[in-house]
Amino acid sequence: MESTGRTILKAITWQTLGITIMTALGYLQTGSLTGALWIAVSASASGFLLFFVHEKIWNAVRWGRYRTAE
Repeated sequence: MESTGRTILKAITWQTLGITIMTALGYLQTGSLTGALWIAVSASASGFLLFFVHEKIWNAVRWGRYRTAE
């Protein structure tokens, strides 16, 4: 188990790494740093939003869940 602070820092560094790599790849394809950064940030934000919705939908699905003895 880890602290909440550690988990948050890991999430921030993971997103920063992803945005940096996507910006570099976007720059190689477009030649525009601004355009590449826009692509990276919008992809990251849409990925976050879609993952959130995906999790909410799966939380409503009962299949594959087991009750634990209490």
